[in-house]
Amino acid sequence: MSGQYVVALDQGTTSSRAVLIDHQGRMVDFVQRPFQQIYPQPGWVEHNPQEILFSQLGSLTELLARHNLTERQIAAIGIDNQRETTIVWDPSTGQPIANAIVWQCRRTEPIINELCGTPDVRRRIQEKTGLLPDPYFSASKIRWLLDNVPGARERAEAGELYFGTVDSYLIWVLTGGMVHATDPTNASRTMLYNIHQMCWDQELLDLFGIPASMMPEVRPSASPFGETSYPGVPAGIPICGVAGDQQAALFGQCCFRAGQAKNTYGTGCFLLMHTGDKPARSTHELVTTIAASAPGVGHTEYALEGSVFVGGAVMQWIRDELGLIHSAAESEMLAECVPDTGGVYIVPAFTGMGAPYWKPNARGTITGITRGTNRSHIVRAAVESMAYQVADLAHAMEADAGKRMEVLNADGGAAQNRFLLQFQSDILRCQIHRPLNTETTALGAAYLAGLACGFWEDTGELSELRTKDLVFTPQMSEDRANALMAGWADAVRRTIL
Repeated sequence: MSGQYVVALDQGTTSSRAVLIDHQGRMVDFVQRPFQQIYPQPGWVEHNPQEILFSQLGSLTELLARHNLTERQIAAIGIDNQRETTIVWDPSTGQPIANAIVWQCRRTEPIINELCGTPDVRRRIQEKTGLLPDPYFSASKIRWLLDNVPGARERAEAGELYFGTVDSYLIWVLTGGMVHATDPTNASRTMLYNIHQMCWDQELLDLFGIPASMMPEVRPSASPFGETSYPGVPAGIPICGVAGDQQAALFGQCCFRAGQAKNTYGTGCFLLMHTGDKPARSTHELVTTIAASAPGVGHTEYALEGSVFVGGAVMQWIRDELGLIHSAAESEMLAECVPDTGGVYIVPAFTGMGAPYWKPNARGTITGITRGTNRSHIVRAAVESMAYQVADLAHAMEADAGKRMEVLNADGGAAQNRFLLQFQSDILRCQIHRPLNTETTALGAAYLAGLACGFWEDTGELSELRTKDLVFTPQMSEDRANALMAGWADAVRRTIL
């Protein structure tokens, strides 16, 4: 091992960041660049793959230049990425054939209804992939591109097109087109990967009409993925760690053992519980997915996951579309200006509802408005909506696991909101731990890369680096918490009717 730092490329839904992390697990510095969100039609969400690429490469080169770092000072690069988002490109030119279809996009619902409409097909998909058939995952997005981009199917069947989630596209570009690969955590989000046999599933590829030649090689999350070889980026830096953002956050929270759980309060909310080397099949509408593993574990590790499509994005909505706040930070102050929401509930089903409801046609509602409802009530209801949705996931996860959740580790941008985390603790009736470094997604990618290259010795060393910032414990009465959850359940019923 050589080098003083590990760099995490944290490629998210709304921005790309390069994060410099030292041997103590501290975030020394980061550079962040946003990119455009494209909404061609209601329910459609796209990104320009070139904008993703240049925002990520630009943040990396700016970070290295800011600290006068050479390739010799960087031990490795780790990548975490928005999952499910689908890019198809021509490897002979490097050009994507269309905009990326983002994980939030609902355009492929007719494909899911057509191909996965029978109980037998749905059962087979869940058995093989751990997922519930939904437009959220990559399979139907690939199918849509092959069916709707002129000439795409013919080129794919001739072996002239590659598919990748965003990690694969970045790896391919950074290695100068030498490596077309992904890791199991990202592969497990495509609805095409058999999480028991650990391979692309030919039956599912045939179901969706996707040529196997498009698919990337699947390598362990903490393993070599090639070296940098791209103009403007220092050459020869090993890429050693890759994970989907939510599994990266689970790893960054040092949830290495069965029963440990984290929730990321990002654009969406994502609750994951480590389940060890046994895939736990959910009976409460959660999904089974693959967890990122340290080198040398010797077996596949799994997690239960529940996904909320609109988490922190509800704060962007009340800021940008309603103009009720000027910044996300202002929401905490306004939420605390009133003792409660006055009976107002916001169910932010802007792109349908994810787990545990899986209602793609649901649309957002605001209920309980009276003449006395003011700005603070609406803002507080928006903040509380994140906590309610996470509580729904946690209750489903507790039912699947057969035990109560005693501690929930929190991270993500909205975890800076203390009101949110206290309210979460109140309605969940458990402790919420927020670490000193809430950027655990980038930290997880760095940890995977650092373990693979010897920058850190083992997960025991990583656990010793972890420090807690705040611990939130329930302050509200249980009766009050139950009454609030009952009101939320009623608002959800009105939304999904």
